[in-house]
Amino acid sequence: DILKRYGAKATFFCIGNNVRQFPQTFELIKKEGHSVGCHTFNHENGWKTSTQNYVDSVLAANELIHSNLFRPPHGKIKRSELKKLSTLHSKLKIVAWTVIAYDWDHALSPEDVYQNVIRNAGDGSIVTFHDSFKAYSNMISALPRVLDYYSSKGFIFKAL
Repeated sequence: DILKRYGAKATFFCIGNNVRQFPQTFELIKKEGHSVGCHTFNHENGWKTSTQNYVDSVLAANELIHSNLFRPPHGKIKRSELKKLSTLHSKLKIVAWTVIAYDWDHALSPEDVYQNVIRNAGDGSIVTFHDSFKAYSNMISALPRVLDYYSSKGFIFKAL
């Protein structure tokens, strides 16, 4: 609803298990014109997971998500995982961020999150916010302010 108020489109990198548990939310995201990408099945850290388990998690999630976009959780992926994924899914595009909001960090206030984004984002930036319970209080406060700030400067918000 916040994105809709600003005519903003986003890319939601979805965890497969969440898509399985909340299919109506996943369908609503797509119906609203946002794009989706894969974020593994259970938010595995690529540096702490075996290559085969990590690849299996990505492929299992993508059976539900059906996207060529992939954002590794925590931004961590081993070379062996990347190589195997690119072999099995030749059109897979790895997406990182330019600015991460750190909205999940409870040591930060909503104002800290807001200031971090507006200090670091600019034209063409990929800004990562989270739609999790852990990030909710910071995200719900900072996101509308970020959208308002950049809207007033003439920016538009597009999905990948």
